[in-house]
Amino acid sequence: MKTPKHPDSIHPLFYDTFMTPLGNFSIAVNEKGAIAAAAFGDETALKKCLKNRGGVPDLVRDARAVAGLRKQVDAYFAGSRKPFIFDLDVEPTAFQDQVWGALKGIPYGETRSYGELAAGLGNPKASRAVGRANGANPVCLFVPCHRVIGADGSLTGYAYGEKVKRGLLEIEGRRE
Repeated sequence: MKTPKHPDSIHPLFYDTFMTPLGNFSIAVNEKGAIAAAAFGDETALKKCLKNRGGVPDLVRDARAVAGLRKQVDAYFAGSRKPFIFDLDVEPTAFQDQVWGALKGIPYGETRSYGELAAGLGNPKASRAVGRANGANPVCLFVPCHRVIGADGSLTGYAYGEKVKRGLLEIEGRRE
C-alpha cells in the first residue's frame, strides 16, 4: 500500500471533481495515476484530506488524469462495480495500514463494527484506535470506511455525514 516519499512541492497532484448521486466527488492522483485523496466535495475537501501529508501540494485540475478512476466511481454508483482497482499514493502509519487493509477486506454490501474490526486485528479493546485510523482514511469509497458502523448498528462516525454513508450502504444493497 505504501509508496516512496517524494516532496509534494515538486510533484503536483492532478484532480477532478464530478457529480455523483450523493453530490460532488473529487479524486486527486499523482503523476503515475495513484490515488492520493478522494472525497465527497470539491477541491477544498481534497485539501482537507491531504493536509496530513505534511502540506498540501499544488492541485492541477486534469479530468484526463482521473478518467479511469472516475469511470470506476460512475460504475459503482450505477451498481455495476464492486471492487475498485487502484494504486495508492498514501503513507499510512503501520496501524493505519492494518486498519485500511481490514476495511478493504469488508465485502461489498456488508458492514463491521469498530469493535469487530479491532477484534479481527487481534486487539478487541482498540475500537477507538480503529475509529481514529478509519477517520484518517484520505481515500473514501476506494478504501471503504463507510462500511464501519457502531456496535448498535448506528451509522456513526462518517466524515461526509450520515446521509452519504446511508446512501453508499443502500447502493451496496444494505438497507438501514
